[in-house]
Amino acid sequence: MPVARRTDAVLLLVALVWGSSYLAAKTATAALPVLAVLFARYAISALACGALVASRHRTRRWSRDEVRTGSVLGVTQATVLVLETYGVAHTSAANAGLIISLTIVLTPLMDRTGGRSLPPTFFLAACLCVLAVGLLTSSTGLHAPRLGDVLMLAAAVVRAGHVALVGRLTTDRPMDPLHLTTAQTVVGSALFLPAAVAHLSDLTRSSATTWTQLIYLALFCSVFAFLAQTWAVQRTSASRASLLLGTEPIWAVAIGISLGGERLTVWSALGAVLMIAGTHWGQTIERTHRTTAQTVQEYTECRMTTPTGA
Repeated sequence: MPVARRTDAVLLLVALVWGSSYLAAKTATAALPVLAVLFARYAISALACGALVASRHRTRRWSRDEVRTGSVLGVTQATVLVLETYGVAHTSAANAGLIISLTIVLTPLMDRTGGRSLPPTFFLAACLCVLAVGLLTSSTGLHAPRLGDVLMLAAAVVRAGHVALVGRLTTDRPMDPLHLTTAQTVVGSALFLPAAVAHLSDLTRSSATTWTQLIYLALFCSVFAFLAQTWAVQRTSASRASLLLGTEPIWAVAIGISLGGERLTVWSALGAVLMIAGTHWGQTIERTHRTTAQTVQEYTECRMTTPTGA
C-alpha cells in the first residue's frame, strides 16, 4: 500500500476510534460510576505508555519542559474527559459526538497566537453550528436542554481551550509526544484515584464486557489514537489530516445508530447535517485564512530582508 494511502487509512482509523469512544464510554458508565471509568481509563493508559517508554532501545531523558507541560495538560485533559464522560452518560452517543465537534470552530476563537483576526464567513459557520446545537438539544420539541447536552457543550469549550493551550505550550519547543502523553496519563490517574477508591471493589468485580470497554477506551481511544495521529500528521499535510480527522462526528452518529440502537428524529437529523456542514465549513475557512496569512507574512519578511538595487 502506498505511503499516502496508508497515512489516510491511519487517520480515518483514528477518527473512527474517537467516534466510537462515545458509545463505549456510555456503555461503560452504565455499568460503573463515571469516576471509576475515568480512573481505569487513565491507569491502563499510564501503564501502556510506561511500557512503551521502557521498551525503547535508547531511552531519551525527560526534560523539565516535558514534565511541566505534560502535568498542566494532564489537568486540562482530565477536565475535558470528566465533562465528556458525565455528558455522554446523560445524552446519546450520537449527540455527544456531534456537539463535541464544536471544538473545531471554538479552537480558532481561543487561539489568538499571532494576532490573526478571522474573516466574517467564519462566524457565519459558527452560527450555523449554534443552530445545529439548538436542533440537536430540542429534537423532540422545545424544552430545556438535557443535562448531558449542556455538559457536552461545556466539554467542547474546555477541549477547545485545551487544544489552544497545547499549541501555545509546545510551539517551538522540542518535546517527545510519548513523554507528554505519559505525563498526562499519570497526572490523570493521580487526580481520579482518590475519588475512585470507594468504587475499586465495583471495578474489580466488573464483567469481562465492561473491562473490554475500559481497555478499548484506554489503549485505542487514548494511547493508540494520540500516537497514530502524531505519526500520520508527520507524513501528510495539516489540511488533509484535519479533513480526515473531521469525520469523527460522522462515525459517532453511524456507530450510535448501528450498534447503540439510537434514533434520530427529523429535527435532530437536520441538526446533525448542519453541525457536520458548519464545522467542515469553519475548518476550511480557518485553514485557508491561516495559510494565506502565513504566505503574506513570509513574503513580507522576504521583501524586508532582500537588499534593493542601487
